[in-house]
Amino acid sequence: MPTEAETRKPVSRRKLGIFGVVAVVGALTLVVTGIRAREDTNVKLKEWTDDQAAPAVAVVYPDPGALTASLDLPGRLEAYYRAPIFARVNGYVKSWNADIGARVKAGDVIAEIDAPDLDQQLLQARADLTNQQASAKLSEVTLARRKTLIASNFVSMQEIDERTADLSNKNAAVNSSQANVERLEALAGYKKITVPFDGIVTARNTDVGALINAGGGSGPPMFIISDIKKLRVYVNVPQNYVPSVKIGAKAKIAVPEYLTRAFEATVEASAQSVDVNSGTTQMQLGLDNSAGELMPGGFANVKLVLQREGVPLHIPASALIFDQKGLRVATVTPDNKILFKPVTIARDLGRDIELAGGVTVEDRVISTPPDGIVDGDPVRVVSTKGRPATATAKQGEKG
Repeated sequence: MPTEAETRKPVSRRKLGIFGVVAVVGALTLVVTGIRAREDTNVKLKEWTDDQAAPAVAVVYPDPGALTASLDLPGRLEAYYRAPIFARVNGYVKSWNADIGARVKAGDVIAEIDAPDLDQQLLQARADLTNQQASAKLSEVTLARRKTLIASNFVSMQEIDERTADLSNKNAAVNSSQANVERLEALAGYKKITVPFDGIVTARNTDVGALINAGGGSGPPMFIISDIKKLRVYVNVPQNYVPSVKIGAKAKIAVPEYLTRAFEATVEASAQSVDVNSGTTQMQLGLDNSAGELMPGGFANVKLVLQREGVPLHIPASALIFDQKGLRVATVTPDNKILFKPVTIARDLGRDIELAGGVTVEDRVISTPPDGIVDGDPVRVVSTKGRPATATAKQGEKG
């Protein structure tokens, strides 16, 4: 009877070979897979390391501003008509009839001057005129008598001519004296200080008994009369904004005494010149004050409406870079690389800057550029504010 060892069939060498080949292939596959996994891990680690080495930045898209932007500037209110009243004669104040705040009409007498010197000069001028008139009358009568004696050859033509010339001189002296009298009478009329137009007395710088000198070069005016039914608002506009402020444009006026109200004014005139000291152009606005609520000489905040041809762009002030290459901003290209662009500031709004040019609404501007970056440096965009838009679309959204 055969034993158990004898009953087993011997394993063929072919099967052993196949098994060995399969084992070798499996081992090689395992080795290759491990190597590839390690390589993939190294590549990912390198990419992660490179990404971490690139600066992280936040970008914003330039924001198109409204076409009807405004400009706030300090201004000064002035009466539309203002007349400092000076004396035309020397003397002393005899009386005054209108104090500050008084409403007066054109032609009203508000003060009277006592001028004794002028009175005496007028009396002397009138006496001189009477004397000259008497001399001229005598010369005229004498000439008439001499002419009646010509026929009898009692007088010569030479004497007639002399008498005629003497009469002409006397008449000229009469005219001169008459003119002097009229001049002094006109000056005497200025002893009464009258109002040139309807208004209010905004200043009184005299009192009874005060010495008055003729003219306006020796002291303050006696009175100041102002017509405040309409006011002038003067404002100094920076040179770069002058083309945007048109004649006829509307403006809002705010004053400290009316914190919750705004008054409407209209741009009436421009100085059409730039002050070399301030770099501004003075503009005049008209403001209706028929209710008498506003006071001349007061401070006012003027909000002017700017009329522009293009759409201004706004970026954060922190995005600006100023170095030896000038004023620039750092933008991010589609492949996340740094690209510097020079810009021009139109207006500084504090936290925001209004640009006159240099970027478009589709540029991604780094809101806070890191130090040491240069053109071409890679960056990682971690946040984006706003979204790209065309100027036309943005303008349509804002009306």
